[in-house]
Amino acid sequence: MTHLVIGGSASGKSTFAESIVSRLPGPRYYIATMEPWDAECRARIEKHRRQRAHLGFETVEHYGDLQSLTLPQRGTVLLECMGNLTANVLFGSQKVDNPLPAVQRGLESLIGQCDHLVVVTNDVFADGRTYDDSTMAYLDLLAALNRHMAARFDHVFEVVCGIPLCRKGELP
Repeated sequence: MTHLVIGGSASGKSTFAESIVSRLPGPRYYIATMEPWDAECRARIEKHRRQRAHLGFETVEHYGDLQSLTLPQRGTVLLECMGNLTANVLFGSQKVDNPLPAVQRGLESLIGQCDHLVVVTNDVFADGRTYDDSTMAYLDLLAALNRHMAARFDHVFEVVCGIPLCRKGELP
């Protein structure tokens, strides 16, 4: 079973995704995609670790190529988040030449290794602003990945102001 959870900044999407995972059988893996670039990133990573400490996750730090990831055993996976992974494969240390099919293949590899996959992604498309070429490339790639996942996954939820709205499938 696959679940996509999308929402804006501080919308409650991560908390909702964790609530989905908490109802699913283990083992539970948390694939953390934020690279610890600086003190601010490291502080944010540590904050998130503390927040999920009681949820029984085994954290897997993995910043890019999902095809190279091998889970210890089948279980439930929370990938947090596609926005970070997208930035990593487009600009960061995990940069790849053709990121859309690479990430799509990685998602398929991950789906094949787990019983349940929950992916958190960002809605960063509503501000109506025009950006420089590199930011537009990021937005275009993330939008394409979000569309791909929404079409491919069993359930799609949009979280607005802490309220999950079911867009595909059923609320758990």
